[in-house]
Amino acid sequence: MSPRKKSIFITDDGQNLMFTFILVSSLFLLWGFCNGMIDVMDKHFQEELGLSKSQSAWVQFAHYLGYFLMSLPAGVLASKLGYKGGIVAGLLIVAVGGFWFIPATHINAMVHDGSVSSTTAFVAFLVGVCAIATGLTFLETIANPYTTVLGDPRYAATRINLAQSCNGIGWIFGPIVGSMFFYGKDAAGASTGSQTLYIPYVGVAIVVIVLAVIFYFSNIPDIKAEDDYHLDDATPGVARSIWSHPHFVMAVAAQFFYVAAQAGIFSFFINYMTSELPAVPASWSDKMTSLAGTSGILHNWLLGWFETNKAGILTMSNKGASNLASLGSICFLIGRFSGAGILRKYSAHKVVGIYALMNVFATLLIAMKLGWLSVICVFATYFFMSIMFPTIFALGIFGLGARAKKASAFIVMAIMGGAILPKLMGYVADQYDMSRGFLVPMFCFAFVSFYGFNWPKFSQSDSLHGVRSVGGH
Repeated sequence: MSPRKKSIFITDDGQNLMFTFILVSSLFLLWGFCNGMIDVMDKHFQEELGLSKSQSAWVQFAHYLGYFLMSLPAGVLASKLGYKGGIVAGLLIVAVGGFWFIPATHINAMVHDGSVSSTTAFVAFLVGVCAIATGLTFLETIANPYTTVLGDPRYAATRINLAQSCNGIGWIFGPIVGSMFFYGKDAAGASTGSQTLYIPYVGVAIVVIVLAVIFYFSNIPDIKAEDDYHLDDATPGVARSIWSHPHFVMAVAAQFFYVAAQAGIFSFFINYMTSELPAVPASWSDKMTSLAGTSGILHNWLLGWFETNKAGILTMSNKGASNLASLGSICFLIGRFSGAGILRKYSAHKVVGIYALMNVFATLLIAMKLGWLSVICVFATYFFMSIMFPTIFALGIFGLGARAKKASAFIVMAIMGGAILPKLMGYVADQYDMSRGFLVPMFCFAFVSFYGFNWPKFSQSDSLHGVRSVGGH
C-alpha cells in the first residue's frame, strides 16, 4: 500500500479538516474588521471631544484591556468547553458589545444639550470597545492554537498565517467602513460621525449571532496538540510547567512588544498622514475629484480625500487618511499571503527575525523625516509586521501538547502591550512630532528580532519546520 499523501489540512489519523479551517478562518476576518475600525477611531475622538493624541489612546487601552482581563478566563473556559463552546461564547459576547454602541450613541448625543460631560460619553464608548475585545479574546485564545492542529504539524506556522490572512482582509475593510461612519459629513459640511458611529457595530453584532448559530451546528473536532516536551506525562514527583520552557516565556514577551508596536503604528496612522506628509500636489486633488464623478458610492468614497490646512497647504483629510489605511492593510495582507508561502520553505524563527529587523530600519527612517521615503516606510512596516503575531504564536506554543490552550491564554494576555505603547507613542508625538513617535515601536521590533534569531537556543529545537526537539527540558 502506498503511503498516504500529506496535506496541510490532513491530520495524522487521516481527517481532512479543510472545511473546519475555512470556518475558523472567518473568525480571523471578524476581529481584523473590528480592529481595523478601532485603528481609525482615535482621530475622531481627538476632534469631536477635543482630546490630545495621548488621551485618545485610551481607545486602544480599553480595547487591549479586554484582552488582558479575559485571556486567562478564556483559556480556562476553552479547556472546559472545548473549541466549539469557547468560540460560541466569544461570539455572543461580541454581540453584546456591538449592541451596547446604541445606548452609547444616545449618551453622546446628550453632550450637546449639557446633560452629560464629554468624558462620560467617551467612557460609554470605551465600555463598548472593551466588551467587544472581551469576546474577541475568547476567539483569539481558541482560534489561534486551533489552526495549528488542523492538519500536518509540519505546517502549523503556514496554517496560522493563512488564517491570519483573513484577518488582513478584515483589516482592509475596517478603515473603509470607519471612514464612512466616523468621518462622514452632511450637506452643510458638519461632521455626522457622532450620530452614525454605532451603525457598523450593530452590523457586527448581527453577523456574529449568525456565526454563533453556524458554529453551534457544525462539526468542530476537539483535537489535541502534540506533546513534544512530554508535559502531559504523569511522572510522580516531577512538576512540569509551561513556564519552564524559555521559548514560551520569551514568546509572551515578544508578543507583548510586537502588539505594542503594531497598535502604536496603526493607531496613529491617520495622525501621521494628516500632519507629516510633504505638500500634496494640487493635481492629486483634481484627479481624485475627476475620478469621483457626480454621484454614487464611488463618488462618496473618493470625494474629500484632501483639504487645505490653516497654512494654505493642501494636505490629506481625516477621511482620506482613514481610507488610505486600507492600503496599509493591503500591504499587510500581501505580507501575510507571501509570508505563508515563505514559511513553507524557510524556518519560521529566521523569517520573524529578519522581518522584525527590517522594521527596525523602517521606523528609524520614518523618525528621520525623509519626506516621501519616510511615507513609503510607513507602508513597509505594515508588510513586515504581517507574519509576526501568528508566527510568534506558533513558535511560543511549539511542543506544549494539551498545555497549548493554557499557553495560548498567556500569549493572548501579552496583547496588553497594545494598551500601553500607544499612550507612550502619543506622548512622544505630543512633545515632539508624530515622526519622532515612531522611535518607540523601533525598540519593540528590536526585541522581536532578538527572539526570532535566538528561538533555537530557547526551544532547543532546530526549527518549527522539523517539529523535532534536539534537547530535553
